[in-house]
Amino acid sequence: MLLIQPLPIPCPAGLVPDATSLDAFNAAYRAAKGQRVVFVAIERLGPRWTVKADALTAPQRTLDTTMHDAVREAVSYLIDSRQIRPDSFADPVYVVLYDVDGEPRARERAAAVHAAFYGDLEPLARAAPPTS
Repeated sequence: MLLIQPLPIPCPAGLVPDATSLDAFNAAYRAAKGQRVVFVAIERLGPRWTVKADALTAPQRTLDTTMHDAVREAVSYLIDSRQIRPDSFADPVYVVLYDVDGEPRARERAAAVHAAFYGDLEPLARAAPPTS
């Protein structure tokens, strides 16, 4: 059984779990649920990475309208600039970014999305500058 360290809130890029294997994913999800924090992780799929954040592990922690709009705008920017796949999305509970180029960039974006779930948009503005 994999042991996952408690996640800081928000989680810095260097501590975002790599959940590439099923065991790693399950351990990270279980840990987030046990801590009642937003799940965040990256997964390697070939040469590209996927970013996932899920608030089902954190009761009462969803993106409010302002945060959700900002995350959706960032996802749209990343799709429009072809930095992630068009089927990436953000809803108030779950965010997924497909085909991120490189682990450092995936970690940065995962940390930015995680911070948004906790009310901090600054990392998101750095990872995906607003268009307006």
